Amino acid sequence: MSLNMKIQQQNFSTIQQFSEQYLNPKTAKKEENREGNLSFQEILKSKQKAAEPNTCELKFSKHADNRLAERKICLSENQMQRLYDGTEKAKAKGIKESLVMVDDYAFIVNIKNNIVVTAMNREESDTVITNIDGAVII
Repeated sequence: MSLNMKIQQQNFSTIQQFSEQYLNPKTAKKEENREGNLSFQEILKSKQKAAEPNTCELKFSKHADNRLAERKICLSENQMQRLYDGTEKAKAKGIKESLVMVDDYAFIVNIKNNIVVTAMNREESDTVITNIDGAVII
């Protein structure tokens, strides 16, 4: 849409209103940005999304990686998805540090950062779990 057509569609009661709308460089750039590119709100949402921790992926701490190897725990794709689902359920309930049970495996997950802190299997029957504020059994 040309500037002339935009001007014809607007009703200005003073020359000052016209000047502010089309001749002020700051407002002209805003108008150009709105028409040609993404809106400010769209840009803000995309930046906020980029700044958020990646919510679709769980990370494993070095300690958890070591425990998985020591205990010969290999998770299937289905079990990984269930671990992620359990993490999301804990997040929805406001849990900060959760025990997430998947089949015969137990994971301590820092919910805020989506980090699996440690992992254990059912063979460790005398295990005491501390520093959690919730548990999810999937």
